Amino acid sequence: MAGETITRDGRIELRQRNEKWQNPPLFIDMLDCINCDACLRHCPPHFGAIFNHGADVVIIPELCSGCDKCLPVCPVDCIHPITDGAADEHAPNDWWALPLSDHDPY
Repeated sequence: MAGETITRDGRIELRQRNEKWQNPPLFIDMLDCINCDACLRHCPPHFGAIFNHGADVVIIPELCSGCDKCLPVCPVDCIHPITDGAADEHAPNDWWALPLSDHDPY
């Protein structure tokens, strides 16, 4: 699939990031998060990387382009880039049910 543009559905199916994305994916530090869901509402739908997972708000790194649209709306600055080689980490298996769900919290 090298050189092809992979859609969000394709990224879900393959469980991998678009290799063209230059920015690192983001993560939410749940120790600081106040669960306001502002980030979830500002994640562009063609990425759709942010979900409620139980009491937590999570970012699936394989769906996150690192576009930073969620950063300025976070009132507690708890969203950070995945750095130091951790960008190779993958979302846990149970998170992958979230993009397939029809549940819309709004």
